[in-house]
Amino acid sequence: MLEAVPNVSEGRDARAIAEIGAAFSTGGALLDVHSDADHHRSVFTLAGDADRLVEGLVTGAFRALALVDLSRHVGVHPRIGVVDVVPIVPLRPEEMPEAESVARALATRLATDCGLPVFLYARSGGGRRPAYFRRGGPVELARRLAAGELWPDLGPGELDPRKGAVLVGARPPLVAYNLDLATNDVAIAVAVARAVRESGGGMQGVQAIGLRLPQAERVQVSMNVLDLEASPLHEVVERVTREARALGVEVSGGELVGLVPARVLEAAERAGVVVPGVHESHVLERVLERASL
Repeated sequence: MLEAVPNVSEGRDARAIAEIGAAFSTGGALLDVHSDADHHRSVFTLAGDADRLVEGLVTGAFRALALVDLSRHVGVHPRIGVVDVVPIVPLRPEEMPEAESVARALATRLATDCGLPVFLYARSGGGRRPAYFRRGGPVELARRLAAGELWPDLGPGELDPRKGAVLVGARPPLVAYNLDLATNDVAIAVAVARAVRESGGGMQGVQAIGLRLPQAERVQVSMNVLDLEASPLHEVVERVTREARALGVEVSGGELVGLVPARVLEAAERAGVVVPGVHESHVLERVLERASL
């Protein structure tokens, strides 16, 4: 059994989100759906056996492509496609080779059946990260393709503006987590993100950007924590809190995107740190138990 976490560029139309989720769930158990109107994005968490999972992901991709027009999409989250990224995640480290095999099988199906340009990333794509492909968005990606600077691993070499492209790869578990700041100044969120992320000299395996969420009227540090051993989530929360306070601002809340491994909460409890917005109901192992998986 593997986990899949397809991200779709639709976070506002509840009916469309439900239809896409139902289509994805034909290949496995739908464990969680996280949607955000400002990010204009929904993250679906699925678990199932390899063959059925691929079928369900392709079915869900077809439904998303029928319901979402990327050329009309406006959201704060970087993206390059309707079905923007589809990570395949092993539930146990020794299952990574199977996850890589499934990712490549899925990439082939999305290219041939859905007609999407497919870029392999993470373990499947030489370690390249989504940011490498997303910089500048679909317009810049189309230019890079036309200039021959970049070429899909599979599928057509041109970008359909309605569909965009898709990133597919096998990766270890990560935590997608956002912290809100008690300020309207997005420059503070940008500065905190720069100080925290690895590329800015911050914490190992942490990606972070500062965003203003106009509908929610929030300023946010949006993060992916890729290395949970080197940078436990509770230590990331403490670091963001310190950096924000140094600029005269407090953390006002937290938001988990998807689910977390049990060890994340266990480590926080041992350290005596409260991780805002993360509860027992968000623990992957507990959700799998409730789903009888």
